[in-house]
Amino acid sequence: MTARDTDDQIPTSETRETDDTATTMTTPELEDGLITTEVQTEETDRGGRPDETVVEARNLDVYYGDQQALRGVSIEIPEHKVTAIIGPSGCGKSTFLRSINRMNDQIDACRIDGELYFHGKNVYDDDVDPVALRRKIGMVFQKPNPLPKSIYDNVAYGLRVQGKDDEVDLDDAVAEALRGAALWDEVKDKLDESGLDLSGGQQQRLCIARAIATDPEVILMDEPASALDPVATSKIEDLIDDLAREYTVVIVTHNMQQAARISDKTAVFLTGGELVEFDDTATIFENPADDRVEDYITGKFG
Repeated sequence: MTARDTDDQIPTSETRETDDTATTMTTPELEDGLITTEVQTEETDRGGRPDETVVEARNLDVYYGDQQALRGVSIEIPEHKVTAIIGPSGCGKSTFLRSINRMNDQIDACRIDGELYFHGKNVYDDDVDPVALRRKIGMVFQKPNPLPKSIYDNVAYGLRVQGKDDEVDLDDAVAEALRGAALWDEVKDKLDESGLDLSGGQQQRLCIARAIATDPEVILMDEPASALDPVATSKIEDLIDDLAREYTVVIVTHNMQQAARISDKTAVFLTGGELVEFDDTATIFENPADDRVEDYITGKFG
């Protein structure tokens, strides 16, 4: 993957420095926490970095027709970290995620009020090209959606659509993306086989490879492991930790233990589309400021 400059603006693409020394560290199971699991700490390389905002929402409201899905959401998502979004079903988690790269534009009844910034530029300004924005902010969906093409062509697809197949060595780009998605060793000898023949977990990692092949800055993940078995889920979680060395990752999950394990920051949405609390993951799961968050995490509702 090429390096990128984090100061660039939509829709240009530059270079930025990566950190190959980041490691993941977790605390033992918390006896005094609200859930029993390992919780991400700030002792990781990325956890110790100062927060530099890459995505920011200001008083964001989203409507589907007359129904309001998000209410006054304001949040600053830090660069090169994993931000988890949790909350009960129907609280607007996926709506917020899709608002970041304007996927909601594809829904005729959707209306957006407020502001959403990417590197200081409001992505809903008239001069922003949504297609160019999505090259910067990729997305991985809940259900793996490989194309009915070979493994190789799945990964190369975005580069070809963008007309970059003459600018880059496709063989190298495909191999690098598959390595970045922790899939290369499993498929390097069958790149001509259909991506649809892979297991569910492999298909999801193939979709991640396709997303990172075009060199985005932010990767949005909408419950990427919800349909996978525990072994495949563990591989996805390890991969997310690796991806955060080069990318900003925002993940929606219903699995609070997963959020506690893999994220640096956690945002809690509750019914009605309200962002109730956003803080370091350890704080959210050990000592949240809002009683409603504690009630949700301890299973009193949701």
